[in-house]
Amino acid sequence: MMKLSSAEIKKILPHRYPLLLIDRIEALEPGQSARALRCVTEHEALFGGQRSSVLPETLIIESLAQTGACALLTLPEFVGKTAYFGGIKSAEFMCPVYPGDVLELEVKLEKIKSSIGSGKATAKVAGQVVCLAELTFMIG
Repeated sequence: MMKLSSAEIKKILPHRYPLLLIDRIEALEPGQSARALRCVTEHEALFGGQRSSVLPETLIIESLAQTGACALLTLPEFVGKTAYFGGIKSAEFMCPVYPGDVLELEVKLEKIKSSIGSGKATAKVAGQVVCLAELTFMIG
């Protein structure tokens, strides 16, 4: 299992602040799965300094998509390429995410065919599931 720092993630993904939504990869099996962390902070521009704000669900999905992209783009045949978010097959949100929370993100790739992949994604806060989703990725 591999771990990736923020600097190493930036070598894989083209995203930069404020669009890079994962802080580090805790466990990575290329082409199989990735577990990442995202520290949600009230200093993010989208919150405007208000502690009572909620992290938008779209950003939870994008955080999961970036986690899955890291799992996909570390396969030897996809190194140096770009992963595009292909779509959401399903998504269910159980509870809100607030500034101060640490999102635990996990994506397990289930199918990779040619340049298209899909997987199951889970986001948790303190071990409690906040989102379950099925995502699709395309390699460009």
